[in-house]
Amino acid sequence: MKFGICTLDDFELKGKTVLCRIDINQPIDKVNNKLKDTTRIKACIPTIKELSDKGAKVVLLAHQGSDIEYKNYYTTQPHSEVLTELLGKKVKFIDDVCGPSARLEISKLNDGEILLLDNVRHMAEEMTLFETKLNLSLEEQSKTLVVQKLYPLADLFVCDAFAAAHRSQPTLCGFGQYLPSAIGRLFEEEFCVISSIMEAPKRPCIFILGGAKIADAFLMMNTVLDNGIADKVLTGGLVANIMLAAKNIDIGTSSMAFITKNNLSEFIDIAKNILKNHSEKIALPDDLAYIDNKRIEVGIDNLPDDSLLVDIGSQTAEAYKRTISEAATVFINGPMGVFEKDESEYGTKEIWHAIANSDAYSVLGGGDSITATNKYALEDSMSYICTGGGALIRFLTGEELPAVKALRDAAKKFPPTI
Repeated sequence: MKFGICTLDDFELKGKTVLCRIDINQPIDKVNNKLKDTTRIKACIPTIKELSDKGAKVVLLAHQGSDIEYKNYYTTQPHSEVLTELLGKKVKFIDDVCGPSARLEISKLNDGEILLLDNVRHMAEEMTLFETKLNLSLEEQSKTLVVQKLYPLADLFVCDAFAAAHRSQPTLCGFGQYLPSAIGRLFEEEFCVISSIMEAPKRPCIFILGGAKIADAFLMMNTVLDNGIADKVLTGGLVANIMLAAKNIDIGTSSMAFITKNNLSEFIDIAKNILKNHSEKIALPDDLAYIDNKRIEVGIDNLPDDSLLVDIGSQTAEAYKRTISEAATVFINGPMGVFEKDESEYGTKEIWHAIANSDAYSVLGGGDSITATNKYALEDSMSYICTGGGALIRFLTGEELPAVKALRDAAKKFPPTI
């Protein structure tokens, strides 16, 4: 056991039917039915391979698509093809989650065989709306349809979805009420790496926070500053825009309209409080970029009124690079701007290469951060790439993640058998 949670070493696997919850949520080219990235799939291969090689009958549960924007939901069928290629053995797929067809296929599995079920978020009970509105306990989650239909067919539940561990949803938290449960190898590794940053980071410890998912950044920023984990926070993307607005910098009508339209205005007040308590540890951009047929960089005292701010400027990038060169630990979550476009990738590209070329121990997390790393072919230059975004952030706040709580609860109910 580790952290009060059972691991794969605690159970006999041969001949056992194992429900394994993984996170292989990846950007998809729906026109060609192909995955645009396979980082998360590659990360969970060791757990799946170990289960299969040790003779388990492996049933994979996974989601695809934003948990809020249901229109992004998509089948996990293309994932089965990638898994088959990476594992070197057939991964069956069934376009069902817990209905008669899925249950029949599970019952027919032989030792070592692998079956991927369809997108679990096709089940209403796996949606965020279901989670946030009802706030179900572990016992209540265990009574949901997906758990009730699948648990009788299994001997063990394995959670290898650290990236989704902050979600209180049935396929992550409900099975432990009925089945012995363990963390997979990826979950185990990520838990250990992030714990080390929380407990004793090498200093200076720099946090780089950007991107558009600002709720994650503001959720943890106070904690890492209040607890002395971060020595400096470098900001970019929408995080920086919010912080600048909190300092009464005029970021322009267009940028403020974007913040208002996306119901993010409340974060300006949160940012004001953070700046009040920790202004000396927070680095804000001195210049930013916008697009008007071409890239234009301006100082923060001369920001455009009618154009969105899409990247940090070159002066800011140089200042950030100097800070990174002196760091011993660098934690990264979120790009510096809209890196997907040539005109606005400069800041992210410069910062990512600075991290890759530094001597610091670098930990990077979040979907966009990983995508940027892959775009610049820097995967081998980062010390550790964490599959989690929201889970990573919440872990850094000191919060006990719902999936972790469920696994610890299951360890008490079902002690190790080896």
